[in-house]
Amino acid sequence: MNPLSLADHGPVIPVIVLQRVADAVPLAEALLAGGVKVLEVTLRTPVALACMEAIARSVPDAILGAGTVRSATDAQAARDAGCAFAVSPGYTAALGAACKQLQLPLLPGVATASELMTAQADGYDFLKFFPASAAGGIPLLKALAGPFPDVAFCPTGGLTPDNAGQYLALPNVRVCGGSWLSPQDAMASGDWARITRLARETASLRS
Repeated sequence: MNPLSLADHGPVIPVIVLQRVADAVPLAEALLAGGVKVLEVTLRTPVALACMEAIARSVPDAILGAGTVRSATDAQAARDAGCAFAVSPGYTAALGAACKQLQLPLLPGVATASELMTAQADGYDFLKFFPASAAGGIPLLKALAGPFPDVAFCPTGGLTPDNAGQYLALPNVRVCGGSWLSPQDAMASGDWARITRLARETASLRS
């Protein structure tokens, strides 16, 4: 899979932090019901891998990815859990090599021009811009478009329904990542209808 194809399925990739395995499948089903097919489950909790396995097993229509992948060990665990791609907060050559060896498509994170050049030198030209708002946001993405017209971005970090459309309007932004599609209070209360509604609303972000 070419990681850039992830952008073909909608304007937002949800950045998901799951605290309970029991929430994994209902959440994935709620997001799919709202038209969001690409799901990034982050490796930020002890149950993350078990959640990925549950989604991979029970929601085969989802395009499941692992977020917060930082090492070869993380990449192997993500592949073993059934993930189709990986997302990293930053980039190292060792991580890139591990993902290539595993044939696990990687969306690597960058925050500076130097990091971008390092990732691009290893063959990556679709990059996660993280943490987007803290690292310079829209002005930095506009500035990077000049020297790097061949690079596309998925900005993540600090995006909201109110500003995501402004990011998506940039020519070098293909899709964005956001945590607002899986609010913790909605998952805690089992309000899957709310999550489906939030997913449906993302369609209006790209004009």
